[in-house]
Amino acid sequence: MTVLEDHLRTRRERGKLLMPYLTGGISQDWTDYLRAFADAGADAIEVGLPFSDPTLDGATIQEASDAALARGTTPSGILAELAKTEPGVQLVASTYANPVLRMGAQRFCTALREAGVTGLIVPDLPLEEAAEIEHAAASAGVALALLATPATPDDRVGEIASRSRGFVYAVSLMGTTGERDQLPASAANLATRLKHATDRPVLLGFGVSTPRQAAAVTRDADGVIVGAAIMRQVLDGAGPARLGAFVATLRAAL
Repeated sequence: MTVLEDHLRTRRERGKLLMPYLTGGISQDWTDYLRAFADAGADAIEVGLPFSDPTLDGATIQEASDAALARGTTPSGILAELAKTEPGVQLVASTYANPVLRMGAQRFCTALREAGVTGLIVPDLPLEEAAEIEHAAASAGVALALLATPATPDDRVGEIASRSRGFVYAVSLMGTTGERDQLPASAANLATRLKHATDRPVLLGFGVSTPRQAAAVTRDADGVIVGAAIMRQVLDGAGPARLGAFVATLRAAL
């Protein structure tokens, strides 16, 4: 079992899991947000490595990625800063397949682990083409979490649940990330299907924007990932203390 999965399983025994998201390099003090999230009760934090063509990200995360890239942010720079940071919580990197393969999967995953990152999400990675990154992540001690959507057929749900490491990422809807007033019933259905397929933690993301929504989706899932609702506030100028307070409201709702 990976370090990340062991951690999440242990935390799951205490209650629902919370994984806030932050775009790495979004501001000069971006690592201060990580500490604020950890202090507010996050069980793990997803750190986005900005990419110029984020096909699955909605307008908010795209804007955040563009802002980070405009500051000269690079994956190597983010990992170098993480290596000097002790947020006190497990870190999960997310990026697209292109940056991983461009650096070389083994070198990339080794760099993650050396920076203290224990998990990886690659949302555009097809299951049929995942072997190289799977092997590289496993040899580096990094948990590669795979994604399932409401349209994923049952046999494929089983394979995703079996091959995923750390947790399984349940995508709440067919579409991109972003804040939404309400989530479709397909989110709960997908979480239930995954829970039937595996005992590995199931975290649901895409569109979860409020404490009430977070509480609702975790009736079926083990936890929730919240990204755009956080990054919208960061882009609007909210500092670590204010975002820490928001994450605390999510924690309380769970």
